[in-house]
This record gives sequence, structure tokens and C-alpha cells, in this order.
Amino acid sequence: MIEQLKSDLAGLDAREILTYVNARFGEEAIFSTSFGIEDQVITHLLSEINATTRVFTLDTGRLFPETYYVWNRTLDIYKLPIQAYYPRTEAVEELISTKGPSSFYESTENRKECCFIRKIEPLKRAIKGYKVWITGIRAEQSENRDHMEFIEWDEGNQIIKVHPLFNWTLEMVETFLKVNFVPYNPLHDKEFPSIGCQPCTRAIAAGEDFRAGRWWWEDKSKKECGLHVTSK
Repeated sequence: MIEQLKSDLAGLDAREILTYVNARFGEEAIFSTSFGIEDQVITHLLSEINATTRVFTLDTGRLFPETYYVWNRTLDIYKLPIQAYYPRTEAVEELISTKGPSSFYESTENRKECCFIRKIEPLKRAIKGYKVWITGIRAEQSENRDHMEFIEWDEGNQIIKVHPLFNWTLEMVETFLKVNFVPYNPLHDKEFPSIGCQPCTRAIAAGEDFRAGRWWWEDKSKKECGLHVTSK
């Protein structure tokens, strides 16, 4: 199926890719948004084509106030239902009780444990049973993602992943937002190109890598939470 999809979608733009996915998979496709600028582009396009694709977000419990602001603005403007998934209460309580609220600073293992509880496990619940997972990934965003293709098979989650904006540049995204008056997180105007949990995200300085502000205390090669680690 993957090769057929690659053939069918080759040369199509983002709107056409989403239209195809919606027509073929409908409610068996799901889109994950973290309300970053790429995700806002996709939300806008899904609204324009009146897609039946499901939309969800992961609320880790440690998001920026600005993220909640753009979440509300998105609901107000597009009227698309966005299903929220939260970490298991018992898992968070156990983690905080045994290791404290900031254990993720102490080691990569602790940080990955926190990411698993707050993001990976809820993600698995969110996409379970769906055939296609749509993301806002762009190829130029991270060195750890440059091996990806715009359509791929996620073996770990047993789902097809589609990245409609895979070949878009940052300039293309920003232009789309401006031309279409798409709401976006105001932190992007304060040198936050990649926005996650508040304790794990900072602004970047001129010349720093796109994801330098995420888990900045760790080695560059380790800067993924595991949401988009794909085994083929």
C-alpha cells in the first residue's frame, strides 16, 4: 500500500494530498496537532476541504499559556473538534512522587521516561485503530528526520504516516500563515521555532539549530521525544 500511495500522491501539493487522504480514508485518518505553525497550516487546509479526518492533540499538563491561547483561537476560527489526550494520572503521580517534578533535567533516561508518560503513551491511545496518521513534519526541521519520506510505514505504531508539508520551507509556511490569516502561537515571534513543554523549551539565539531550544541541556543527537521515530 505504501508504494501505491507514493505513486498516487507524487507531485501533489499539500491540499491535494489531504483531499486524497480524506477521500480514501475519511475517519480512518487522524491528524496530530501541537498547534505549531506547520500544524496550523494543515488545520486550515482540513477546514477548507471540509475533511472528516479526526484531529487530536496531546496535553502533557506542562504546556505554555500561549499554546492554550492558540488552541482556543483555533477552535473559535475553524470549528473543528480537537480531541485532547492526557497522560495517565497514576503514571504522573508515580513519577512525581518518586523522582520529583524536574527529574527530566537529571538524565536522558529520566527525560525519556517523562516524555513516554506525557506524550508517547497518550499518542498510542490516540492513534490506535486508525490507518493513517497525518503530521506537520517538514524535512528541513531536524537532522534526525532527514532520512524520512513524505509517506512511510511506522512499524512501532502499525500505521501509515503522511507528511503533506514535507517539502515545504519555513518561508512557505510563514507566507501561508500571513496570506490566509491563520492564528499561530505568539512564541514563534519570540525566537521559539519549536515549541513543546514549557520546562523543556527555550528561545534560540541567532545561528542556532531549529531544535536547539528543545531539551537544550542534552546532546544534540538525542533531541527527539520518540513521537516520530520510525522503524521501517
